[in-house]
Amino acid sequence: MKEIKAVIQPSRLSRVREALRKVRGFPGMTITAAEGCSDVADLALQRRDTEELVEFSRKVRIEMVTRDEHVDEMVRIIHELCHTGQRGDGIVWVTPVDTFTRLREP
Repeated sequence: MKEIKAVIQPSRLSRVREALRKVRGFPGMTITAAEGCSDVADLALQRRDTEELVEFSRKVRIEMVTRDEHVDEMVRIIHELCHTGQRGDGIVWVTPVDTFTRLREP
């Protein structure tokens, strides 16, 4: 099992949700409102020897745990629907899951 996490533009969420729900074996997902900033130099205000990040943008964080065989398709869907080539498109990452238990199960 793997955990897929993505931070995307809020305007892309409904398209991503609709597309993922069509994937056979879609496990469901958790959505959280988030704010983020990049480490890109032109987003930072120089003050003496330190950089202060000054620009945050609204994002949505998606989290889901799914079977290994669904990971590539789900990551592809997120990338295709969220990629514009512009700064702030977001990020996607996948991590292994050692244990997974639904609380409703005994």
